[in-house]
Amino acid sequence: MKNACVIGGGSWGSAFALHLAKTGLPVRLWIREPDIQADAVRTRQNRVFLPGHVFPDCASFHCDLEEAVAGAETVFLAVPSVHFRKIYTRVAPFLQAGTGVISLTKGVEKDSLLRMSEILASIPLAGGCPARIGVLSGPSFAKETAEEQPTGMVMASEDRDLARRIQSRLSNSSWRIYTSRDVVGVEIGGALKNIIAIASGLSDGMNFGFNSRAALMTRGLAEISRLGTKLGARRETFAGLAGLGDLVLTCTGPLSRNRHVGLELGRGKTLASIVDSMRETAEGIPTTLSARALARRENVDLPITEEVYLVLYRRKNPRRALNDLMSRTLKDEHEKSG
Repeated sequence: MKNACVIGGGSWGSAFALHLAKTGLPVRLWIREPDIQADAVRTRQNRVFLPGHVFPDCASFHCDLEEAVAGAETVFLAVPSVHFRKIYTRVAPFLQAGTGVISLTKGVEKDSLLRMSEILASIPLAGGCPARIGVLSGPSFAKETAEEQPTGMVMASEDRDLARRIQSRLSNSSWRIYTSRDVVGVEIGGALKNIIAIASGLSDGMNFGFNSRAALMTRGLAEISRLGTKLGARRETFAGLAGLGDLVLTCTGPLSRNRHVGLELGRGKTLASIVDSMRETAEGIPTTLSARALARRENVDLPITEEVYLVLYRRKNPRRALNDLMSRTLKDEHEKSG
């Protein structure tokens, strides 16, 4: 890989671009907000979303999408799932055949119920050629990535050469990347863990203990696996970094935006006030809608997702939601229903 572009100047996109630049790779970071981009050019920092970290000279900052992606060998998208299609539709005409396009976004599109890689596959590049598509996921807070703390990730693609190229170029003393061909499992694990993190936050916000959190996380993993395997994922993927690893991080880490949403709801705040106070998207909020619709389409039981939906969108009392989960019909742990 000779150069790269990262689309998305939030905390994760910025931290990822910083990681690329620290490996010596020339990287362009596209930042949507002109004032933040201008400040980054001047200070070589993203002082809004990743303060305190100076980018190496091989990084540059752009507001113009065509300028940012021009000649890029590999493009990484780190934008909210609700804007993913719109932004990639603008990007694709500037990309040439053979360009690697890697999703860093964790979500499922609301209306189409497509995963991010499926959106990428549906939009041709210049000349009508398809992109070389992959997904990079795993437990990775932006702040800790920027601090070069040891991090494990999964690069999933049906294109083995692309996966190995990304693995080789991005792995170093602070990043270890594993490859996988299970794109479905890696994306479903990354998307649905955010819903379970909201549930974990709800439990913590109501001052329930570690028993409660452990039960939610374990049964949440069962939900994720149930839907994922129905969609064609490999069950073992959910025991790996993109499944259990990301779930543990997001449900327990104080830097988790989705856990924060649940935490504040559990303490009695309204969803509107919580969202208004946040600069970045908590992906679990829109993903709850799409995952619920996907589960209904596939006839898969997701009881925790259903209760999170009722709390978020029907204003159900969080304590009642957790109580209803506990009072469901008793079952064998490994029944296909929840």
